[in-house]
Amino acid sequence: MDQNELKAQVGAEAVKYVKDGMIVGLGTGSTVRYMVDALGKRVQEEGLHIVGVTTSTRTTKQAESLGITIKDIDDVDHIDLCIDGADQVDDDFNGIKGGGGALLWEKIVNNASVKKIWIVDQSKLCHRIGAFGVPVEVIPFGAQHVFNRFVKKGYKPQWRMTDDNKKYRTDENNYIIDLKVGEIADPHALAEDLIHTVGVVEHGLFLNRVDMVIVGRDNGPEVLQAK
Repeated sequence: MDQNELKAQVGAEAVKYVKDGMIVGLGTGSTVRYMVDALGKRVQEEGLHIVGVTTSTRTTKQAESLGITIKDIDDVDHIDLCIDGADQVDDDFNGIKGGGGALLWEKIVNNASVKKIWIVDQSKLCHRIGAFGVPVEVIPFGAQHVFNRFVKKGYKPQWRMTDDNKKYRTDENNYIIDLKVGEIADPHALAEDLIHTVGVVEHGLFLNRVDMVIVGRDNGPEVLQAK
């Protein structure tokens, strides 16, 4: 199977866990797009009644176009199940997210969710996270100072740029700095350092934040239960 087939496979598998009446967190990214398509199909064909809470304006537009009811996160008191992708997942179920630029909203939705599922193709698994890089969302005011601080710490920061060579803006109108730190020996220590850096809104290290990972493999989806 090619990568898109694997993404479609895990998307279809994940929506089997969605039950009638649920409030469902809908992630962001290329794998999630397949999942939202599959969920929309269930809504249309089975009359499945759910409410979606999305992690990006892109996912909102897609979900609404498929007939999925969307509510703002502050209009619900909890989320039953969140289904999202991940850029890397290691042997300890630590993850890196934010390749799609939605890490802040993704972490807020994750935090409000009772159960969390990540859907990935087999290329996203690794022994230790870090090779993908760590996205960090920062406010525009003083952002260069934050960038310079990361340089001094040896984090090898890079501004995330758009195709027309402008600084990428998130749905909250913030910037993203991608840290090219390589494999991370102590992700918890790095997470603590990043979140306590003034000007940082959130980082893409998702530690102890998943219950199940569905992996797309050539011989079919594999379900991994987090330790």
